[in-house]
Amino acid sequence: MNAAVIGAGGWGTTLARLLEERGHHVTLWARREEFAKELREKRENATYLPGIKLSTSIEITHDARELAKKELYVFALPSQATREVVRELAEFISHGSAIYVSTSKGIERETLSRVTEVISEVLGVDTSRTVALSGPSHAEEVARRVPTALVAASEDHAVAREVQQTFFLPYFRVYSSSDVVGVELAAALKNVIAICAGITDSAGFGDNTKAALMTRGLAEMRRLGIALGAEEHTFSGLAGLGDLVVTCASKHSRNRFVGEQIGLGRKLPEILSHMNMIAEGVSTTESARSLAALHKIEMPIVEETYKILFEHKNPREATNDLMMRDPKAERW
Repeated sequence: MNAAVIGAGGWGTTLARLLEERGHHVTLWARREEFAKELREKRENATYLPGIKLSTSIEITHDARELAKKELYVFALPSQATREVVRELAEFISHGSAIYVSTSKGIERETLSRVTEVISEVLGVDTSRTVALSGPSHAEEVARRVPTALVAASEDHAVAREVQQTFFLPYFRVYSSSDVVGVELAAALKNVIAICAGITDSAGFGDNTKAALMTRGLAEMRRLGIALGAEEHTFSGLAGLGDLVVTCASKHSRNRFVGEQIGLGRKLPEILSHMNMIAEGVSTTESARSLAALHKIEMPIVEETYKILFEHKNPREATNDLMMRDPKAERW
C-alpha cells in the first residue's frame, strides 16, 4: 500500500517506521521544510524520538505534491492544528477512494467536532472513509517494539478491518470497531483525567485518591459519550480504560506532566511554554466542559479541572469541593 504519514512528531515518525516495517511504501510529511531536511539527512528524529533510526526507504518531504495519489493517509497532528494543515494539503490528498486515519486525541475547541469529522468536512470525503486509531500507546515504547494494542474504528467496519490489517505486527496488535464516536471521545477525554492524576501525585495524595479519580473520571467519560451516541462498552476497552490507565500513570504522559507541574504551583502558560510537545488535555478540558453544558451532562471532575487550569483555583480546594458534593448512589 502507498501510505503517507502527515506530521513528523514522535508518533508520526513511529507510525511511518511501523508501516515501512509492515512492507508498505511510506512518505513522511513534515510541515517545516528545514525539519524535513534534517530528518532526511540524519535519519533520526532527534527532537521527538531520539535514538530511533529511520529506514532509508521512508521518503521524507515537505513538498505537498509528493502526497498525491496515496491509498492511505495517516494524520498524526495536534487536534487544534488539524483543520489548518488539512486545508493546506487538501488539493493533493482529497479523493474518495483513499482511507484517512486520525491518530489525534482531542476535540476541536471552536466547533466541538471530533477530528475524523474535521478531516471529512475539509476534504469533502464521506465519513465512512475515515478511521480513528487509538489506545494506550506511547511513541517512545512502540518505537522500541514494546508489545502494544490499539483499536481502529470506523463507521464502515470493513474499512476499520482494512486499517487493522495495514498496521498489524507481532508487537502492534490492532482490534477493529465500528464505534468511531466512542473511540474518539474516550481518547480525548481521558487526557483531562490524566491532568488531574498528575495534580494528585504532586499534591501528595495517595493511591486511593488516584483510583477514585480514574474510576469516577471514567464514569464521566462514559456519560458524555453515551449522550453523543457512543457505545457504552467502548469506554471499558483500549481507547477508554486502557488509555486512561497508561496516561494517568506513565512517565511519558504529557498530560500527567502538566497536572504534576500545576500541583507543584506552576502556572499553565509557563508550563506550556517550556514543552516541545502538545498536551491535548488542556484544550480538551475546554471542549469537554462546553459539550457537558450543551448536552446537560454532569461532569464535576472536568468542571474542577477547568477551574484549576483557567481560573487558577487551588487544587486542594477543588479536591475538597469534589469530595463534599452531596452523597449519591454509585452510578455510571
